[in-house]
Amino acid sequence: MSELSRSAQRVADALAGKGIDAEVRVLPDSARTARDAAAALGCEVSQIVKSLVFRDIDNDRPVLVLAAGPDRVDEGKLAELVGGPIEQAKATWVKQRTGFAVGGVPPLAHTEPLSPFVDANLLRHNTVWAAAGTPHAVFPADPKQLVAATDGTVVNLV
Repeated sequence: MSELSRSAQRVADALAGKGIDAEVRVLPDSARTARDAAAALGCEVSQIVKSLVFRDIDNDRPVLVLAAGPDRVDEGKLAELVGGPIEQAKATWVKQRTGFAVGGVPPLAHTEPLSPFVDANLLRHNTVWAAAGTPHAVFPADPKQLVAATDGTVVNLV
């Protein structure tokens, strides 16, 4: 494994702390989009975990959604689950609240505790790939392990 950035190492440490034996991989090309990541890894786009951060407008808190690469999140369904209006969070706000830049937001290791909503479509696979803190770093995981490690709530959001 090549040397990890501080952000990727933070994710690797969090995975180990949750008992997930997953090697964080640094890709030579950006995995900023689900298609880029799938092409670099040689997997289906649906095996790529998109970590999307929304802002709960009423409470000014981040809401994390883990969804399969090609799927579009139904923001109306998400707003119902949150109990109020939401919006796609701006990049600077995401960085401030999670500690990670858009394109590299992982499912865990955030600067403040987040329990994500996990779209059920991710559970169709035995292995999924998630961002590991940078647009070049990813890790594989069993989606059920990922749900448990993040204290996620499985829902239908697409």
